[in-house]
Amino acid sequence: MNKCALFTNDVETTSIWFNSLRDETGRKVLNEGMPLLLETYEKYNIKSTFYFTGYIAKLYPQVVKMILKHGHEVGSHGKSHIRENGFDVMPFEKQKRHLLESKQLLEDISGQEVISFRAPALRVNNDTARALIEAEYKIDSSIASQRFDFFMSFGGLKKLKWLFAPRLPYKTSPNSLFKKGKGPIVEIPLTALFFPHVGTTMRIFPLLTSFQRYGINIESSFNNKPLVFDIHPNEFIDESDEPRIIEKRTKNKINYFMQDWLRAQLKTKNLGPNASFLFEKEINFFEKRNYNFLTVKDYCIKQNLI
Repeated sequence: MNKCALFTNDVETTSIWFNSLRDETGRKVLNEGMPLLLETYEKYNIKSTFYFTGYIAKLYPQVVKMILKHGHEVGSHGKSHIRENGFDVMPFEKQKRHLLESKQLLEDISGQEVISFRAPALRVNNDTARALIEAEYKIDSSIASQRFDFFMSFGGLKKLKWLFAPRLPYKTSPNSLFKKGKGPIVEIPLTALFFPHVGTTMRIFPLLTSFQRYGINIESSFNNKPLVFDIHPNEFIDESDEPRIIEKRTKNKINYFMQDWLRAQLKTKNLGPNASFLFEKEINFFEKRNYNFLTVKDYCIKQNLI
């Protein structure tokens, strides 16, 4: 099989400009971000996986329906993106309930079976594998193997396990998504070369991302590791015409500086049309090297992983 690129998308109501969740941002995602993203994928004949929070799907069901005619995959991004609903802090039963409710909602809206999951902010714990199994998911993509910027996001200490997670797709342990095992859940790790290979890095450090591409391509040439790129449709909208207040989500001053203030300053770089331009450069690189653009589900089927 030729080298594969899995362009994936997390769809939520997060405002990058305000560093908070806003229904109005969800509306802009529906009317501005998603149409531009879908147009780009159509231009390059890309089939992609979209991970929706249950919150935005319930608020704007059309944001889910609009991807169906393009042949994309509907995946779950949990019930919501609020901090206390992180899968690294929720107990097992609450995780399972959120997974089931999100799955049912997305299946009712889309008519598709939902088998793929990505945790909000990639936050998981040792109960998440079992919760996914009992909620009848088959695929997870919440682990970013050998990614080193975990200290700038919530759940950072638990993400230390990223450093030792396998780089290639693997069947997970029933007790941990971070380890290989004989469980039924397939892990499709997000691509990272020290820094994550995602839309945020692409916008903040475009030169770094241009070097990353070459390393990723060399690695894939040796071991067929798929590129797994993550971007958000809210990166294609611009809310800078509105006065900005950075929400303080923690009382810890160091955490506030790293996870709220500094992160908010960096993440607003190259939002809107600039993000679209940079993303097309990303796609062009892999298109010229004859990568197959697949959904996460289709990749797993072609590789006999599910």
